[in-house]
Amino acid sequence: MKEEVESSRKLLEVLEEILKWTKFQGMQNVKVILESELDDISKKLIYELSDGRSSPEIAKIAGVASKTVRNHWKKWCAMGIMEIHPDYKKRYRKVFSLEEVGIQPPETESAEKKNEEIVEEVDVNEQEE
Repeated sequence: MKEEVESSRKLLEVLEEILKWTKFQGMQNVKVILESELDDISKKLIYELSDGRSSPEIAKIAGVASKTVRNHWKKWCAMGIMEIHPDYKKRYRKVFSLEEVGIQPPETESAEKKNEEIVEEVDVNEQEE
């Protein structure tokens, strides 16, 4: 019995070591894929904010159309970097956070403010015409 416990402990140590290196290698691959796919600020915002929020909510912050958010969700889900949210069947969530793979996430507050300023500027220009 004691030998079985010791053998199981050693096996667990080996498996934990394999898991550690597998995660490391996988994260390097994920980072390359995310850096390639999220090639502008709006895509990074959409990806990082995908945590169960609605597409209109994310679209407003990212300054894009709601349909754009949904199109990215579908594409990224097929790539394996996004998944359907278990609590909201028509919403998605990211599989990896940008920070966890070493990518600086965009600041959502400044992006939201910038998009509000653009909308206000458009409104002012339309009133002047």
